[in-house]
Formats: sequence, structure tokens, C-alpha cells
Amino acid sequence: MLRQILAITLINLASIPRRWGPSLVIVVGIAGVVGVLISVLAMAHGFLDTMAHTGRADRAIVLRGGSNSELASTLSRETTLVIADAPGVAKDADGHAIVSAEVVAIIDLPLRQGGTSANVTLRGVGPQAVALRPELALIAGRWFQPGLREMVVGRSAQQQFSGIELGSRIAFRDADWTVVGVFASDDSHASEVMADSEVVLGAYRRNLYQSVTVLLQSASLFDSFKTFLTSNPRLSVEVSRETDYYARLSARLGKILTYVAYVVGGIMAVGALFGALNTMYSAVSARTVEIATLRAIGFAGTPILVSVFVESLLLALLGALIGAGLAWLFFNGNAVNTLSGNFTQVVFHLQVTPGLAILGILWAAVIGLLGGLFPAMRAVRRPVVDALRGH
Repeated sequence: MLRQILAITLINLASIPRRWGPSLVIVVGIAGVVGVLISVLAMAHGFLDTMAHTGRADRAIVLRGGSNSELASTLSRETTLVIADAPGVAKDADGHAIVSAEVVAIIDLPLRQGGTSANVTLRGVGPQAVALRPELALIAGRWFQPGLREMVVGRSAQQQFSGIELGSRIAFRDADWTVVGVFASDDSHASEVMADSEVVLGAYRRNLYQSVTVLLQSASLFDSFKTFLTSNPRLSVEVSRETDYYARLSARLGKILTYVAYVVGGIMAVGALFGALNTMYSAVSARTVEIATLRAIGFAGTPILVSVFVESLLLALLGALIGAGLAWLFFNGNAVNTLSGNFTQVVFHLQVTPGLAILGILWAAVIGLLGGLFPAMRAVRRPVVDALRGH
């Protein structure tokens, strides 16, 4: 049986160059399916990975009660002082609480590609922001000075938006703001612009913060920190681990991107499947007499069935490898931007991982096997006499 399978399979594969045109339909169709599927999933994976790196388990973010994002929250100065004095908050060498009462605003900046304006987060931070977020690494210039209209920009934002190079002046709120530094990080903050919170409040004529982020002495102290704040009758606040907060913000968009990937990939997969069926039916029809002859001289139906499966599967796998390779070549590492849960742009990089490549290859294998199923069954079920007569 194995010898028959090997012999017929080799005969089938050797005949592919003579019918390369029809075979190319399978290869190109499945390459398109796999390429699109992997590319869109790489977008979802890159976005979720960026948001997952935004936050630490030993940091907590406090919003007004009932708020689901910073833009919907307001906190008074008295509330921020109570939060800073809560038990479990880490302190620096001078005994100051490592907290940052922050204000979030949206500014319009032109995209480098196309020049259209897009929303960018301007985050006003407190004097402890650097100690609070040590992952923010200054790579050019300096940090802004408190009390001045100066800002530092994230490297990802700088890559996607124009007019925010080091030394540039940005006009908004009836004043010019100077870019004095550039910072890098592996999270969504790299898509933001940061400035002194008091200056931002003054520019927008506000007196209320929108969030307070605190560094805890230990991640295990989160529950006691939360209980202290939520049980205080003078406060109405929502307390979340920073990791949970950003995961919640990104969950919806991550699901949408994944859904789009599977819907678009599924539609294309149906087209590729019909292409595979048509190609394999043509291949079997062209070799009707040959297959009937093999059966007449003693070859069983199973080796013929398996040989058709193998041919279809190998063509599908070839298409999968081409599609995965093209997705990695053209999309892996590319910086793109999309709206976050705050309706501002988050810049992230597409990630074509080995897991996504394997998923694409599995899709191709299923399409290839289904595409070869009915032609293979037709090849072995057709009466030998009718096949030899060409009926």
C-alpha cells in the first residue's frame, strides 16, 4: 500500500510542471488568504501587545467613580491629596509620595503620510512622573521644566506625526509650546506628548485633574489601597490596577481587529477553496484514463485518493509559505496608528509572529485538504470501464 501511494504521488507531482497554470490558481489564492489573515492578525497582535506593556501590576490608576476612561473623569485637588496619602503608596528618598495627578487633553497634529490631522494625547503629568514611570527613557533633548510651556514627545508619535521634531514649536491654546525632548518606551505612552500638568491646566482653564497614577510599595498592597479609597465616604472613585485598566481599554478594538481578520480571511478562503476544487477536478479529469489504467492493473483506490490529497496539500502549503513570507517581508515591524479607547491615536508596530505563521499554514492545510476531497473521491469512485472509454 505504501509503495503504491509513493509511486502514484510521485507521478502526480512530476506532472505538475505540465499543468502549472491551473496549479498556480491554488498557490496564488491561498497565498492571498494567508497573507491577508496574518497581516490583519499581526495588527491586532501588535496593538494588544503595546497596550499590554502599558502599565505595571504595582501601579494603580484612580478615576472618578463611574468613569471608564480618563477623558470621562474629573478629580479635585483635595481628592488627589487623599490618594497620595493612602496606605501602600511608595515614597522616594525624600519621603515624597510617588504619584502623578494627570490631565489628558487632545490636540490635532498632521500625519506624516497624507498630512491630514489626527488626535494625539497631550498628557499633563506631575513632578514625580519620571520616578513613577522609569520605562520612559529620554533619548534626545531634556525633560520639560515645570511652569514652562515645554513638552516632550514619544518616539512613536514623532515617527507618525510631523511638526514635533526636537526644537519645534507647536501652536495651540493661543500659545507656542516648545518640544524640548524625545522619549522612548514599549507602551502606548510612546504615542503621547507630555507636559507639566499645572501648565496644561492653565492653558485649558481647568482646575480639575482627570486621573491619579500611583506607584505602590508592592503589587500585593493593591487591595488594601483600593479598599481604603473606595470605603472613604468623602470620595467617589474607581481604582484599577494599571494593567487591568489598559487591558480594558484595548479589549474592544482588539476583538474588532481579530473579527475583521477572520471574516475577511474566511471570505477569501471560500474563494480559494473553490479555486482549489476547480483545479483538482481539472487535474483529475485530465488524468482519467491514466487513473483508470492504474486501477485496472491492480492499484487500489486508497493510494489514488491519498495522492490527490497530497498534491492539493502541497500546493496549499506552498501558497501558505509564500503568503506568510510576504506578510513578514512587507508588514512585520511596520508602524501604524489607530484610535484607542480614548479616541486618540495609538502608534504600534505590526508583529508577524511564528504563531500567526503556523495559524496561516493550518488554514491553508484545511483549504488544501477540502479542495482535494471531492476530486479524490470522484477519481476512485468512477467505474474503471467508463473511465477507460472516456465517459
